[in-house]
Amino acid sequence: MTATYSPDPSRYETMPYRRCGKSGLRLPAVSLGFWHNFGHADNAENARAMVRRAFDLGIVHFDLANNYGPPPGSAEENFGRILRQDLSAHRDELIVSSKAGYTMWPGPYGDFGSRKYLVASLDQSLKRMGLDYVDIFYSHRPDPETPMEETMGALDSIVRSGRALYAGISSYNPEQTRRAARLLRELGTPCLIHQPSYSLLNRRVEEGLLDTLDELGIGGIAFCPLAQGILTDKYLAGIPENSRAATPHGFLKPAQITDDKLAKVRALKTIAEQRGQSIAQLAIAWVLRRDTIASALFGASRVEHVEDIAAVQGHLSWTPEELAAVEAAVA
Repeated sequence: MTATYSPDPSRYETMPYRRCGKSGLRLPAVSLGFWHNFGHADNAENARAMVRRAFDLGIVHFDLANNYGPPPGSAEENFGRILRQDLSAHRDELIVSSKAGYTMWPGPYGDFGSRKYLVASLDQSLKRMGLDYVDIFYSHRPDPETPMEETMGALDSIVRSGRALYAGISSYNPEQTRRAARLLRELGTPCLIHQPSYSLLNRRVEEGLLDTLDELGIGGIAFCPLAQGILTDKYLAGIPENSRAATPHGFLKPAQITDDKLAKVRALKTIAEQRGQSIAQLAIAWVLRRDTIASALFGASRVEHVEDIAAVQGHLSWTPEELAAVEAAVA
């Protein structure tokens, strides 16, 4: 058992907090995600150390989902334990988010976007984390069969019940985002935030979604801004032991780490060194270059990763020449 935790009193002095769309909520420039490395299959004390260090550095947003683990649900259970051990006195300083939309339990009510699933899933998530409410609750993905009126109605009723403060959506395309936002607005619960995948290696959101978010006043938070670790120096010399690509339960497969992608990362490394940054910091700063993205949601497997990403706050600005060099590197 680690020693009693006292957070760093200077934790708010350097981290930028960026407005989330047209709302009163500001998010830290970087947020810690629990997709990997926080389940029962992982080292619990390492997870605890990463959360504590993140909070010390002003990272107050922790992003979860019902199915994060492995096994599913275990990331929320472990976060609840860390919250009780170290952060219960600081709950009102935290933004805690969770989601439902992927398979969580067997049968017809444990997947996608029905009211039955979303409400039941959030109730389970709150029990696992030991919370009365989450700050943000997302529809994790659009449901092609459930009427969107039902899914958005469930988010509205969840917010009205006090089990979540804000409603969000994830991985909705521009047309779906417009419709979801309109339905929520008509119900009286604005859509606060959209969580899309966005990185230098995945720029689909630039094909209309970012402009849609700007037009609607919805904030964005980018997940996988490091392309699951490809946009770091981790894989430049092969696949290390214990890396995400080497883990049987990981979502990054060795076949996804192609020579073409590694050539782009090497070119980006040269630009990063010229800027006095790591590759990961450059990738995060690039995603944050547009105000639409309130925060970049990163994963970590060690305390050192948290520290490296948090240090991006010292160099978020870009010159036109640097942006042109990045475009050339990933072309």
